[in-house]
Amino acid sequence: MEQEKEQAAVGYQNEETIFALSTGLGRAAIAVMRVSGPESAGLLGRLCGTLPPSRKAVLRRLWHDASLRDNLLDEALVLWFPGPNSYTGEDGFELHLHAGPAVIKAVAQALVAGGARPAEPGEFTRRAFTNGRMDLVEAEGVADLVDAETESQRKLALAQSDGALSRLYGEWAERLKRVLAHQEALIDFPDEDLPEEVEQGLLNEIHALIAAMQQHIQDGKRGERIRRGVVFAIAGPPNAGKSSLLNWLADRDAAIVSPVAGTTRDAIEVNGSLAGVRVTFVDTAGMRETEDAIEAEGVKRALFHVKQADCVLQMFAGDMLPDNVFPGALLIGNKTDLGPVPAKVLDVPVLPVSLQTGEGLNELRAVLEQKVEALTAQAASGAPLLTRARHEAGVKEACACLQQALEQEWPEMRGEELRLAMRALGRLTGHVGVEDLLDAVFGQFCIGK
Repeated sequence: MEQEKEQAAVGYQNEETIFALSTGLGRAAIAVMRVSGPESAGLLGRLCGTLPPSRKAVLRRLWHDASLRDNLLDEALVLWFPGPNSYTGEDGFELHLHAGPAVIKAVAQALVAGGARPAEPGEFTRRAFTNGRMDLVEAEGVADLVDAETESQRKLALAQSDGALSRLYGEWAERLKRVLAHQEALIDFPDEDLPEEVEQGLLNEIHALIAAMQQHIQDGKRGERIRRGVVFAIAGPPNAGKSSLLNWLADRDAAIVSPVAGTTRDAIEVNGSLAGVRVTFVDTAGMRETEDAIEAEGVKRALFHVKQADCVLQMFAGDMLPDNVFPGALLIGNKTDLGPVPAKVLDVPVLPVSLQTGEGLNELRAVLEQKVEALTAQAASGAPLLTRARHEAGVKEACACLQQALEQEWPEMRGEELRLAMRALGRLTGHVGVEDLLDAVFGQFCIGK
């Protein structure tokens, strides 16, 4: 068979060769073992004798030591990825094995015998970052893509891993670099007849950058909601039907339903999906004055979840009208089968339902889907959404430095603030000052990614 071997990756940042099972454990037909590092070529030669053509799936027999034809391990598809054009930027390969536990264990032992070691969580993607194959924001997108459960999470994570946010931050960095260059010219040539429009243009660009960053920050946390899910807190007095509503939304008996008031003492969470977005419904204890210490703690926790929720589903039963309505709450009047409920309470529209007969529940689901869509809507400009608190903090820091720059009278002080803004943007993508961030970012990955 014709052999093809491209030039090996140069400038390795890592001296060790690592491996990991990239597919999940459990009964399956195929298991994928990934290997990356400077000794990949030698390891693959030890397993199957010769290197296959690069980036082509080839069926090979795997041996503990192919030179001795000692201990046949499996017959597998083998893919060889010479660096730097690989996921990590290093030489690497994949073994598509039969997924029996004994096969996986035997191949892992052969890799260890050849000098490789098991990878740490996120180590493959960390090496890709270290070798310049992706920046830090794109790496976080990869982690989100692996964890994506809904269509909206998949789209958001795929856009981020493809560099949507990185391109935005990179564009700001380039604009800021030009501003800084003009500022340095004003510092270095104070006595030259530089046109007045140079400084005015510099100030105008700083104002424009501040406006763009503030618009990015003030997205209503839509991106974060898509990533973590929209949280609905179900609140109201005892026996309003809160647990019955949770069970209907979950399509199972997630909470105990009883005519005895105060059955729910602690919050019960159920995850689901609405309008392609991950949602969490939290059933809370009935809110009322009580001398029971345990029930009082439940009421306290209910109020906590109400404050933390993206939206409150505030329930009441029949003519037991609430004295107040939580800000932004969807007001649900239950038990319409026992009598009518008012159209409004305290000028807030009421959604009439009967969890006993099913009346109004389809309409309620439609309202919930509309609420989810409103809370996660893409910006009119089509700009990528913020997805993490780290990104928000970095953009806010850069924005604050730019605002400080506008307030400086001395050109040198303005230039220093502009440099601080550059560093803040650099930390977002990982171009400067990121060592303290790396363990936190890549530690969340699964083994083999």
